[in-house]
Amino acid sequence: MTMAGQTINDRLLAARHSLAGQGLAKSVCKATTEECIGPKKKHLDYLVHCTNEPNVSIPHLANLLIERSQNANWVVVYKSLITTHHLMAYGNERFMQYLASSNSTFNLSSFLDKGTVQDGGMSVPGGRMGYDMSPFIRRYAKYLNEKSLSYRAMAFDFCKVKRGKEEGSLRNMNADKLLKTLPVLQAQLDALLEFDCQSNDLTNGVINMSFMLLFRDLIRLFACYNDGIINLLEKYFDMNKKHARDALDLYKKFLVRMDRVGEFLKVAENVGIDKGDIPDLTKAPSSLLDALEQHLATLEGRKVSAANTPTQSSSYQRTNVKSAVTALSSTSSAFGTAAASSKFDTTNGIDEQLKAQVLAEEEAAMNQYKSKVSSPTSSGAAGASAALTNPFLSSPPAAQAGQPIVDLFGAASAQPAAAAGAPAAQATKASDDLLQLGNPFADMFEASGGGGAAGGATGHAGDGAANYAGTGSPFDWSATDDDGGAQ
Repeated sequence: MTMAGQTINDRLLAARHSLAGQGLAKSVCKATTEECIGPKKKHLDYLVHCTNEPNVSIPHLANLLIERSQNANWVVVYKSLITTHHLMAYGNERFMQYLASSNSTFNLSSFLDKGTVQDGGMSVPGGRMGYDMSPFIRRYAKYLNEKSLSYRAMAFDFCKVKRGKEEGSLRNMNADKLLKTLPVLQAQLDALLEFDCQSNDLTNGVINMSFMLLFRDLIRLFACYNDGIINLLEKYFDMNKKHARDALDLYKKFLVRMDRVGEFLKVAENVGIDKGDIPDLTKAPSSLLDALEQHLATLEGRKVSAANTPTQSSSYQRTNVKSAVTALSSTSSAFGTAAASSKFDTTNGIDEQLKAQVLAEEEAAMNQYKSKVSSPTSSGAAGASAALTNPFLSSPPAAQAGQPIVDLFGAASAQPAAAAGAPAAQATKASDDLLQLGNPFADMFEASGGGGAAGGATGHAGDGAANYAGTGSPFDWSATDDDGGAQ
């Protein structure tokens, strides 16, 4: 890796694809260079655009990324996974459908980079070794494979389904389908949580970008997961024995994953994500689990506590369920709000609100500058000053618009008019200062020609001195030009 950014290998590979006319392959290589930073936004945006074009081969694009993931350099492999994840999240659904339907997956379960210390590509102290980054690459690839398998099993992406009480897909799903859907969702969530990084592991731009994409997915996955559990609890007491047993097992697993999600959110808070942007986890009362187990024991004919009759037990259990649903609903609302926010949809680390504010300030400054430049001058001196600032104005000031254009080489034809005694003040054209230099040798010939011409030259010289004093510019010699009388 080099301090200049892209390596020679990156540049040669991009040049080879350019010569071969392989624009898509070149873009993939640009997004997955050996430079130890996350893929650049312009390359990701172009690849997202390609997924929406009907004439772009999605299989070809996916295979290019999978091919890059077989590189020996951990940075290239990691960035190919990040690019794939980005296209899954923001690209056309055709890309996700192809990954789910094909047998092409990331075979990185044994990936290990034994290279030398990679210090971020820019000699940053505390850089990570490729050997240390390899476990995160293996876990990240496993999650992306599990994400594809989930789509294959369900025919939809859990991160993109509708959420909420009214239109939520898992909230309004029937019991049979819900019991089949939640295990698939749990498997994908488990693969994400197995990434298992700590704040001190996030030391370079590559792993930081993957963490932000995982954080985005976690918010959406758990929002769906929470909706499904609420729906499960509401239907629990109407289930048969087999379904109730499966539902109870799913709820116990939910409690374990809820704790692990809380740990992941703590890491996100430690790495600088605003605490206000991290949703709160509200747990259900612990008595709910006892109530569910007691109901299942009743269905199975096992003995229950003698203090509770079936009628009392049923009433008590349903009360616990209502309180649990209320608690989980607040969690669902918090995660749903976070998932609906587009703040974490940016992968270049720039807050969209801050970006919009900066652009608005720049636009206001530009408008102020334009209004200042386009405002008319209030005096001749100001006009002369503006003209000296920009000697190449396309049109003269309005006060002198009626004067003819000065002839650069018209000294001979202008001399009779100068001898006629035209006022020198009329000869001053601030916008044409550089064009009124005239013939610098004209005075010499006129002085030798006669006293009248010499007197005229002396008079003009006096006017020139006055004009110099009036404008305050040492470069305004327009009044000394003998051609001025002709104006």
